[in-house]
Amino acid sequence: MTTATMTHQEKVQDFLAQKRIAVTGLSRSKDSGAGAIYLKLRDHGYQVFPVHPSAESLHGDQCYPNLGAIPGGVDAVFIMNSPTVTESIVDEALKLGIKRVWMHNNTFMASSVSQTAVERCRAANVQVISVGCPMMFLKPDFFHNGMRWFLGATKRLK
Repeated sequence: MTTATMTHQEKVQDFLAQKRIAVTGLSRSKDSGAGAIYLKLRDHGYQVFPVHPSAESLHGDQCYPNLGAIPGGVDAVFIMNSPTVTESIVDEALKLGIKRVWMHNNTFMASSVSQTAVERCRAANVQVISVGCPMMFLKPDFFHNGMRWFLGATKRLK
């Protein structure tokens, strides 16, 4: 099955089947959505790697300035940055051969999705998720469970 024919649920299951996941968009100065996702993944047994261009550590873990600095590489990257930063992260992921990318897409607010980056992933046969958030699928809380229901009811989770 190619990434183009996978359903959203199949892409999510495949992404979450990976064990080494980089998380971008974490903040040094405040609690962030990316930080919450990082901690949720870590608490669920994933080997996660915080990526921040100028932080030495975040959430008690060593931080890496970019994807290429992570020893042994990663299987997937979760991106929670502005769309222009998303494009550079995707470019680096493609150069490194990372085959799974999830761009955070907040249903009602600003998103990390860049259509240019989505198209670059598709052209490189990289599995890309551009709808939703892992929090909707990892033992979701009431809010995230509701978001998953809403996106499904509005046919945005295809």
